Amino acid sequence: MKIAVIGTGYVGLVTGTCLADSGNDVTCVDVDQRKIDMLLRGEIPIYEPGLAELVQNNTEAKRLHFTTDLAAAVRPAKLVFMAVGTPSAEDGSADLTNFWKAVEALAPFLDPQAIVVTKSTVPVGTNAGIFARLKKATGRDCFVASNPEFLKEGAALDDFTKPDRVVVGVREVETGRVLRELYAPFLRTDHPFLVMSPESAEMTKYVANALLATKISFINEVANLCEHMEADINDVRRGIGHDSRIGFAFLFPGLGYGGSCFPKDVRALEFMAKAYDVRPQILMAVDETNTRQKMVMFQKISRYYDSKLKGKTIAVWGLAFKPRTDDIREAPALVLIDRLLAEGAKVQVHDPEAMENVRALYGDKLTYAEQPFEALHGADALAIATEWKQFLHPDFEEMRKRMKAPVIFDGRNLYDPAQMKKVGFTYHCIGRAPV
Repeated sequence: MKIAVIGTGYVGLVTGTCLADSGNDVTCVDVDQRKIDMLLRGEIPIYEPGLAELVQNNTEAKRLHFTTDLAAAVRPAKLVFMAVGTPSAEDGSADLTNFWKAVEALAPFLDPQAIVVTKSTVPVGTNAGIFARLKKATGRDCFVASNPEFLKEGAALDDFTKPDRVVVGVREVETGRVLRELYAPFLRTDHPFLVMSPESAEMTKYVANALLATKISFINEVANLCEHMEADINDVRRGIGHDSRIGFAFLFPGLGYGGSCFPKDVRALEFMAKAYDVRPQILMAVDETNTRQKMVMFQKISRYYDSKLKGKTIAVWGLAFKPRTDDIREAPALVLIDRLLAEGAKVQVHDPEAMENVRALYGDKLTYAEQPFEALHGADALAIATEWKQFLHPDFEEMRKRMKAPVIFDGRNLYDPAQMKKVGFTYHCIGRAPV
């Protein structure tokens, strides 16, 4: 099947590559010539495990193509996937400026039988808006479907090729049949293909992310409470997680969520609710709790040093908002770094993948270490902001030798407090008593 994917960001590149890998002829389009040139050279503008190899394999097999020529990509396509970014506007709503530009730009080249499929996360009602704009531009009824993505950064290829479910919002039976055929190779283990209205599909995406974000904010709020009550959040988490109604997913205490999805989607759903005069109290609390949680690490460090951070050297391990990605959008580590710098501390950082993205933001304000232990040289304390597996079993004796003082502020609860006491570290974490 000939497919065009509009947008070569995270969602577009993963979608196009995986669809090509299942035998389709896919052309990915972007207005950014620099990005297309990178992809044509075999360079991947994002870090996602396994993606570079899959892009190379399918490019060499001539199933995956990259271009800035929208007309050449759209004219022969049976399916046109919209994967254009929809960032947060200042008021919290989804900014569809670039999305609508892309819809209007593709209209003149759209085959009468082609289906426009929305992968971008868009407000409820956008599908109907696409239909109306395409009808105005082409003079005919066009086929428009909603197909929200549920990709986790760091595990996107598995999420696409082995999905829990595929959700599509359609108005015609035939449109649903075509999409079912497209996804059949990925649903061979009988995971469900769920057909619903476009409005329900659009809402499903927002609700899924908002509920996961709610779980994170909830466990973080409980963790903060545990610290005042001599309770251990890890024990509490195990105590509730074995309840089949609750489970363990997204119940790990930490420094709050970040990334490109949860923050903007919670705020966008909140904005939509208010537009209908519905007060979304839970969503508002989730966002507020998460914003406060990103300050927890700095507050612990500041209290420990009696608010006298000027001249202190703090090492930070982990800059990406989560492991297995280089994405630093709304990352808790950046909130910590900003506050440490504002208080006059020197900050030495390391991350396996996100260093260049951070360097582009901070320049020479930070000291960058290529290896974790390099960041510890002369440090008064170590702060851990991302749970990369490389940080799980370090040589604590070597760490002590490099650091000015054996002090760790662990925002991801990587270590056992009893062990930390045994190896002679002062250890502060989330939801557990310090040692």
